[in-house]
Amino acid sequence: MQLIEVTEKKHIKEFLEFPVRLYKEDPNYIRPLNQDVEAVFDPKKNKLFKQGGKAIRWILKNDQGETIGRVAAYHNPKTAYKTKDLPTGGMGFFDCINDQEAANILFNACKSWLQEFDMEAMDGPINFGDRDRWWGCLKEGFTEPNYCMHYNFPYYNDLYEAYGFKTYFKQFTYLRRVKEKVDDELIRKGTSVYTDPDYTFIHARKKDLEKFAIDFATIYNKAWKGHPGVPSISEKAAKKIFGSLKMVMDEELAWFGYYKGEPVAFYLQIPEMNQIVKKIKSGNLNLWNKLRMFWYIKTRASRKIFGLVFGVIPEHQKKGVECAIVMAYSDFIVQTIGKKHNPDPKLYFDGYHYKSLEMNWIGDFNPKMMRTVELIGGEICKVHLTYRKLFDENRPFERMKIIQ
Repeated sequence: MQLIEVTEKKHIKEFLEFPVRLYKEDPNYIRPLNQDVEAVFDPKKNKLFKQGGKAIRWILKNDQGETIGRVAAYHNPKTAYKTKDLPTGGMGFFDCINDQEAANILFNACKSWLQEFDMEAMDGPINFGDRDRWWGCLKEGFTEPNYCMHYNFPYYNDLYEAYGFKTYFKQFTYLRRVKEKVDDELIRKGTSVYTDPDYTFIHARKKDLEKFAIDFATIYNKAWKGHPGVPSISEKAAKKIFGSLKMVMDEELAWFGYYKGEPVAFYLQIPEMNQIVKKIKSGNLNLWNKLRMFWYIKTRASRKIFGLVFGVIPEHQKKGVECAIVMAYSDFIVQTIGKKHNPDPKLYFDGYHYKSLEMNWIGDFNPKMMRTVELIGGEICKVHLTYRKLFDENRPFERMKIIQ
């Protein structure tokens, strides 16, 4: 077998094309956009390179010259020492035939490269960037992946674990059928907040997007402060994020809660983009395909909602705010569209253009968020594992600490 570092255009093409051939018989596989993958490795687009981060990737060929695997490794100095006594690097974009020897060559390449930076462990598969993309090995729920989320064959877990990776934490994807009845417990918990005149709940409007971006940053930094691996966000960065979401945003899916006019909660959703991306078979977002995507977005071709992020500032947690914001969204739908189809405001309705909601990235180390999502009717539909490999096999293994 021959391990080849990706340094030339032909290598990049093979890095992108190999998974397409590997999964060609799998109806659930959705080819990612080339531009989304390449943005991870482009110093002009990935800010981690400017912060001292480094990335490398390889393809693996068999003796007949056929590609049988690929992988990437990352050294991010900003996160490498989060666990002070265990410098940890990362690996990802692992795809391989069902062959342990081939997998070990790829894993060993990552390990050896990371040891050059004095790393003592590696997490994978993870992203060289934010957690909301390319993170975790699919363990349960082998259905169509959401946008920029990993999809893999079931045997991948065996390849990781046989090499010595152990589960560091689990990430759950929750599913809710839109037309299902809103839980009575949710209504009970949310009613006192929802009917309190000091609270107001509104959906975002594109013409005021900068204001909502600032409110988002305010809430996010208070709600997620102190969570491991979650950095604060500046107003400038929030504006940039909302600017990038503008094209795909459906105003009725992004909700904010205010108490006496001050921002205290958000519930951000967008149309699930992989339902559109899968129509672009080439994976190349050229001008023609950009126009096609714009048309699909405008005509609401996606029938699935993707839950981006949920946040309530600490002072308003455990009061039912998270329930009230869902009630506000539900009532908006019923009042504007749903009453034409079903007179019962407790029910979502068949006439609504969105049919299901999936919420990614609820870690098993965050039981509070798990309970919140379950309260609004979510049920686990996918499980991804984030593995950790200790280079010193005699060192005791510790899982991600639970957030209290």
